[in-house]
Amino acid sequence: MTDSADPVEHRTLIVAGTGAAGLSAAIYAARANLDPLVLEGDEPGGQLTLTTEVENYMGFPEGISGPDLINDSKEQARRFGAEIENGVVTAVDDSSRPFRVELTNGDVYTCDAFIAASGASARTLGVPGEDELMGYGLSTCATCDGAFFRGEDMLVVGGGDAAMEEASFLTKFADTVYIAHRRENFRAEDYWVDRVSNHVDDGEIEILRNTELVEIHGTREDGVDHASLVRHPDGYPKEKADDPEYADEVESFDLDVGAVFYAIGHTPNTSYLEETGVELDDAGYIQTQGGFGGGQTKTDVPGIFGAGDVVDYHYQQAVTAAGMGCKAALDVDQWLEEEATAATASNEAAAAGDD
Repeated sequence: MTDSADPVEHRTLIVAGTGAAGLSAAIYAARANLDPLVLEGDEPGGQLTLTTEVENYMGFPEGISGPDLINDSKEQARRFGAEIENGVVTAVDDSSRPFRVELTNGDVYTCDAFIAASGASARTLGVPGEDELMGYGLSTCATCDGAFFRGEDMLVVGGGDAAMEEASFLTKFADTVYIAHRRENFRAEDYWVDRVSNHVDDGEIEILRNTELVEIHGTREDGVDHASLVRHPDGYPKEKADDPEYADEVESFDLDVGAVFYAIGHTPNTSYLEETGVELDDAGYIQTQGGFGGGQTKTDVPGIFGAGDVVDYHYQQAVTAAGMGCKAALDVDQWLEEEATAATASNEAAAAGDD
């Protein structure tokens, strides 16, 4: 980070992200009079805004749309004094205190504490129909949206643990669940492969090996109608379809499904922490203290905390993210009080030494 820009202002707490974790943290922090500044990145509201209906969040017996849940949460945070501004964090300087937080537009803020709640972005394929149908029959979360398509045939794209788990979950609702994987062998652990095999034996899942999705058909009004796929016995059929040597061997076919679920992983939005002392795992997820008792959301850098999908690569639910955001705000409040107490004791000791 460059030190040339003068800070726009200093804040006690900055929260990066306006998903469930960031807004929950903002609400709790604002109620604790921490005057949080919440920075809304280039995916406002996070993955909830890609969900047309949320039916598994407590307090909404008739369900609520993802965007409405986020917008209502923003208003709740503002009611208690949180300030929400547009801004994408590009770097955090933890080499001195207060922290310096730099945005892509060049603005710099300083803060005493920082909560990283910038979420994780679901990986997509970029196939035709994807942008139009995301949230309208195309989903990146089976546990969030599977029940909407009860009785339909469904397609899961992926070959890892997440794909196997989501396909198994969807058998609760689907007529038939198809798993499309671009290779012959799965990357998933044997446990999940065995579970899927049991569903195959029961006629609930059909595996499409060496197969890739190339297009999703449908409309926002009527949802997904069918999907187009390609298959080659040696795998990676999309690559081979573009190669004259193999093109004639690639089979194209359509699959009548009412929903498509991507299970090809997520990318945590944590690149701005790479130059800090915050420990990230190989995939970029923040390593927090965890465990029991207070301080579960602490990172290796005192004053920087992590919450939501930047930490949790397993559950990835709005309610678990919101819970972690609450924890982060409570951890920040306790940490700031401890810092203030320590500073007071240090000043009193210094004054006594001068007498």
